[in-house]
Amino acid sequence: MGELLEPSPLSEQSQESSSRPILLGVIMVLLVAGVAGVLLRQSPKDVVTLHPYSAKLKLTDLKMSAAENFVGASVIYIDGTIANGGDKTVIHGLVHVIFKNSMGQVAQAEDVPLHVLQTSGPYPDAVDLTLSPLAPGQSKPFRLTFEHITADWDQAYPELQVTDVAVK
Repeated sequence: MGELLEPSPLSEQSQESSSRPILLGVIMVLLVAGVAGVLLRQSPKDVVTLHPYSAKLKLTDLKMSAAENFVGASVIYIDGTIANGGDKTVIHGLVHVIFKNSMGQVAQAEDVPLHVLQTSGPYPDAVDLTLSPLAPGQSKPFRLTFEHITADWDQAYPELQVTDVAVK
């Protein structure tokens, strides 16, 4: 009778061999989940560093407009006036632009070169500050151009901050 209650060595072997694939499958799932977690992890948000001279540059009189380009896509323009309240000539500027969604969250953030408008012909032309520097105490009209803005944007004015500045 004692033999009936004791498991046979053959059934123990089959139990061990059937649990190996399950254990191997669990290990593989954990490994794949770990690799996916590392690859899909979002990078930390870039902290926008301000150039010390950027505090002396003021963006005012903001206006937004939209137009269609030659291929039928919409282009968004932000026009305004930039004033140099410092004592140096600005030869380059970069503007950090944040578009928000209806919940007040960042929908899109871009760093756009600052271009000033020159009226040398019948239409104003946006040129880089290296071609038309901003002298101390001077104000000039500027234009920022966006080829694509996310559909999640709430259509409100974005936040603008001059971040990178080169002066001479």
